[in-house]
Amino acid sequence: MTGVNSVQINPTKETIKLYAKQLKTPTFVDYENVVRQLQPGDGYDKFLCQLMQLEVLQQQEAGQRRRIKKAGFPIMKTLDEFDYTRLEHVSESFIWELASCDFIKNRQNIVMIGNPGAGKSHLSVGLGIKACYAGFNVKFYTATNLANELAEAVQFHRLSKLEKSLAKINLLIIDELSYLTFNRYQSEMLFQVISERSERASIIVTTNLEFSRWTELFENEIMVAALIDRVTFRSHVLNMNVKESYRLEQTLSKGNEVNKEPIED
Repeated sequence: MTGVNSVQINPTKETIKLYAKQLKTPTFVDYENVVRQLQPGDGYDKFLCQLMQLEVLQQQEAGQRRRIKKAGFPIMKTLDEFDYTRLEHVSESFIWELASCDFIKNRQNIVMIGNPGAGKSHLSVGLGIKACYAGFNVKFYTATNLANELAEAVQFHRLSKLEKSLAKINLLIIDELSYLTFNRYQSEMLFQVISERSERASIIVTTNLEFSRWTELFENEIMVAALIDRVTFRSHVLNMNVKESYRLEQTLSKGNEVNKEPIED
């Protein structure tokens, strides 16, 4: 007679898996690991508390990953990676104060103005990631991409849907508001998006141009004045001007490293 290896199925464990799936509490399946960590004398309440704590932590981490993915950051840049010694007009402590995300709770804005390569995009992404970790919904756009998406939404009759989606965003990041001149139609749509967020939700805007030069971006000067008024109301305006571009410094640094390499005979 040939022996056949059979796998014994524990009905109770299978039922726990089923209930965990229905309740969307996947960590409950690993309850045995929690049991092993219990100390002698720990009761059922201790076991249940630790199991629930594990589930909460996992759901929080899953939520953070989901929010970061939906934010659409072009690259992951954290605040810990930023070189604060380069900042000439903004203190590192103030950036970390903003990283508490109180400005989002208070529905305030941030406007970063400075020359190219100052680290504006890096800081905006870093603050955006902090906001995702804090439980806020974030969306990242370049100004050009946002204008194009709004135009496409109008063309394909999806504007209402896009506006509702943006209304759910706690922090809208509009990067690089300086590289494209917007026509009257694009200006009106961007103005509408920013106006509707005034005192309702937060915006981070990065630009190379000081406010007096925003007329170079938009055709309607009256709208420019109103736009600046909306953006700067209840805002933190950061002077991000630096002497040399961070990207240029990195390029020169890499070039020097190459030049220092010994030449083989």
